[in-house]
Amino acid sequence: MKKEQRIAQEILLYVGGKDNIKRLSHCMTRVRLDLIKSGNVDVKQLKNIEGVMGVIEDETLQIVVGPGTVNKVTEELSKLTSLNIGEEKADHEESLNEQASMKKAEINQKNNTPFKNFLRRIGNIFIPLIPGLVASGLINGAANFAKNAGVSEENTLMQLLLFMGSGIFTFLWLLVGWNTAKEFGGTPVLGAIAATFIFSPALEGISIYGEQLTPGRGGLFGVIFAAWLMTFIEKRVRKIVPSSVDIIITPLITVLIVGVLTLYAVQPVAGILSDGITNGINFILDIGGAIAGAVLAGFFLPLVMVGLHHGLTPIHMELINTIDNTPLLPILAMAGAGQVGAAIAIFVKTKNKRLRNNIKGGLPVGFLGIGEPLLYGVTLPLGRPFITACMGAAVGGAFQAVMKTASEGIGVSGLSLIPLIADNKYLLYLFGLIISYSFGFLFTFLFGFKEEMAKNI
Repeated sequence: MKKEQRIAQEILLYVGGKDNIKRLSHCMTRVRLDLIKSGNVDVKQLKNIEGVMGVIEDETLQIVVGPGTVNKVTEELSKLTSLNIGEEKADHEESLNEQASMKKAEINQKNNTPFKNFLRRIGNIFIPLIPGLVASGLINGAANFAKNAGVSEENTLMQLLLFMGSGIFTFLWLLVGWNTAKEFGGTPVLGAIAATFIFSPALEGISIYGEQLTPGRGGLFGVIFAAWLMTFIEKRVRKIVPSSVDIIITPLITVLIVGVLTLYAVQPVAGILSDGITNGINFILDIGGAIAGAVLAGFFLPLVMVGLHHGLTPIHMELINTIDNTPLLPILAMAGAGQVGAAIAIFVKTKNKRLRNNIKGGLPVGFLGIGEPLLYGVTLPLGRPFITACMGAAVGGAFQAVMKTASEGIGVSGLSLIPLIADNKYLLYLFGLIISYSFGFLFTFLFGFKEEMAKNI
């Protein structure tokens, strides 16, 4: 039996069987399960499955199995449950009242806050886009490397690379609108239409409040809000429209209402919000310097720990949209580097076989910027190394802030981010990584780890 088949079967056993899974999906490192009854899950046994690096109990159960493996495990679960990846089970035995009561109890138990739920929603919008962002970003990075090496932009191969690398970024707003409507339970194509109200080139010919409209004003924040508004209005219009004409009247009224509201209210307000966020981050980094970089990098791992880090994606994208790069990403990337250093220190000191295996499995992808295997398999279970990893990250983050490194793309970090670094500051970024590796190692080796910590791993 293949490793992925075994992991899938054991996951199914400890989550209450295939009948308890309502929806199946995955991100880069985590199998994500929407469950019918969360009380049927044996979290302790899930964590003990060989190959499982961690479990996050949330509105969606997240099981960390690592990059590469996650796709195969999810496919095996799809076969076992007869659920397509991303498909929601049509019905099950619980009544709607029982479902609502169960969901309310789960939320109260997990102490969800509006802010956390908001970040999760944002993450759900952008997580499906990450593979495309990674591929396009790396293609652009390779093209920029070649351009800096003297290759002419008139070269046909260069033109093709720049064309392919720019695809998702050119129409990202359309995909975000689609995913936003889908996330909030609306019609995806109406979300895409809402996105065109923000980014359509035809806006240049329209004047409102005595000023000509600017395509893209408000950025992805405007798209998200307009697509959410489209869903909000659609649901309420549908309640009063007869079923016989719903397919015609509901989208017509919804698009007309949201179109007017977007141009007269959403775009101007989102534009102010977008400017405030981008200018605010630049101001904080300019004024705060090393301290700001240290705080941002040092406190990023806790966001990753609860799966909320994808909520920052629209901020990165808006910075790229506004100033052509994101100075925030190289700083936050130091979080993973500090963790790599901490893991190496533990590997040097420990004799625990399982812990050493976890580190050997997590280090290669850790260097490439995927930190979950080391986070859930090594530093977080041990406790103190998680803190010393954050401390190592803070030192590297301070360096990146002082050097003003920035990234022209998102979706990757660690060594994989090097091709995307702006203004030819590749070596400065690499030196920042080495600083985080070194201080993560040093802090952990000196006072972050003792062998007795590994007894329960």
